[in-house]
Amino acid sequence: MQETLKAVVNAPSHDETMPMLSVRNLSVEFPGMSGRSVKAIHQLDLTIQQGEIFGLVGESGAGKTTLARALMNLPPEPGRITGGEVRLNGIDLLQLAEGNLRSMRGRDLSMIVANPRSELNPLRPVGEQIATMARVHLGLSRSQAQAKALEMLRAVQIPDPERRMKALPHELSGGMAQRIVIAIALICSPRFVISDDATSGLDVTVQAQILSLLRNLSEERRSAMLFITRDIGVAAHFCDRIGVMFEGQMLEQASKEDLFLRPRHPYTIMLMAAFSHNETLRRLWWSAAGAEAARPDSQGCRYAHRCPLAQLRCFSTVPEAREITPGHAIRCHFPVIR
Repeated sequence: MQETLKAVVNAPSHDETMPMLSVRNLSVEFPGMSGRSVKAIHQLDLTIQQGEIFGLVGESGAGKTTLARALMNLPPEPGRITGGEVRLNGIDLLQLAEGNLRSMRGRDLSMIVANPRSELNPLRPVGEQIATMARVHLGLSRSQAQAKALEMLRAVQIPDPERRMKALPHELSGGMAQRIVIAIALICSPRFVISDDATSGLDVTVQAQILSLLRNLSEERRSAMLFITRDIGVAAHFCDRIGVMFEGQMLEQASKEDLFLRPRHPYTIMLMAAFSHNETLRRLWWSAAGAEAARPDSQGCRYAHRCPLAQLRCFSTVPEAREITPGHAIRCHFPVIR
């Protein structure tokens, strides 16, 4: 496995003194029914270092996929990016001309999606689809691209890769189709990879294999990765750092050890309670979260209407993001003290 990966790619150069990805004050809005814009992402900050796997967790509707698409400068329609910057290795992707940005997608940054069959062309052999990425972004000849695609099939551990090169997507299992999507995403050795809930539809055994594969590929290529998931347990197993997202804002960020041993935001604790086997803990936090108050007209904390610790200040003043310990940032007026 390791020798195959070394033969496939050479890691791209990068100044290790700066983050691979730096996001500052990113905002994405959608038009609302009443004419008022809905803020799907609101002044979000994020940094990811070279070789780091950053986990992003949160319930459905938190804005995780919108963020992923915005990082590619492809916000879901009819959304639009209304502010901020997204720098990949120092280059602001939001300021690039479309032609330059198109050439970077696939070559320097890529995305692995949750439903591989929606991304694969059902009428073309998967080997051709992998090879096309190498031809377009690396300028390889047809024979060179085919050879590189075959090496990628070996790298993602597809059995009998010579035969699978000619297979159509419907002839593959779900796990194999996901490996094909990973091969397409990684064939150009991108500096930054986004995995958008890419293992959610797989059984536990295949999921473990895919996670191990992604970890090995990331370490071999020194790629940075944003790993989006709804399963906080998977994030705890797989990621180096974790961010907790709610209604378009990052509420807490920390190393996985610090986040799970010393969670400070009430919402983070609620997410952990949802996955806990302790029924008392689950009842305590879910009953408190269920007693929602109506949202006030004034702009306060986005989580205040569900927070069991909310006070008047939470409904009137937006909490600023701040570091409470080195590397542990939180957006909360009244964090949990342990």
